Amino acid sequence: MRSQVSVTPKVQYQKVFSQRRKRIGLYGGTFNPVHNAHLLVADQVGRTLCLDKVLLMPDMIPPHVDKKSAIAADYRVDMLKLATKDNPMLGLELAEIERGGVSYTYDTIKELKERHPDTDYYFIIGGDMVDYLPKWHRIHELMRMVNFVGVRRPGAENKSDYPVIWVDVPEVDFSSTDIRQRCHDGRSIKYMVPEAVEKYIKEHQLYID
Repeated sequence: MRSQVSVTPKVQYQKVFSQRRKRIGLYGGTFNPVHNAHLLVADQVGRTLCLDKVLLMPDMIPPHVDKKSAIAADYRVDMLKLATKDNPMLGLELAEIERGGVSYTYDTIKELKERHPDTDYYFIIGGDMVDYLPKWHRIHELMRMVNFVGVRRPGAENKSDYPVIWVDVPEVDFSSTDIRQRCHDGRSIKYMVPEAVEKYIKEHQLYID
């Protein structure tokens, strides 16, 4: 008679848990520089949707029609590391920096899903970018690969014919452009960026010219 091996509930639970798909948020941008509104969005979305982690993903060259100039990627990555180090919900994804060239979301998601087939990705964008979705590179294929998460923005339509998960986040009315201008003018950026990022900007004399 064949002997039977019993499995304790604890072992069964561990097996099921180990097979659970990961839920990872991706928050892309130039982050020139990263600021507290970026961190607020990432943290709020991650906790609202019960994600395992939200990874801030700096681009190398954004594919926008209005090309954005940014400081060297090394500076932006350093500031992101400083900004996220004290929050276990947040981390970094450097796929676009490492790949180089124009950062198309389709290429990035395709690469990440090939590397991490056990992961479901939630791509976080503002309401203004939701309005722009019909013009995204290979958008119909991309929609089958990733879950889009929209954060409502003043002045945007904040609606879409595409499936978008909407998350309400407190509005913070400043941008990286505002911070760069303040640095150029010698004005304070305290409480607009993490203290460590403010110190880094001053030490490396960024955004002065």
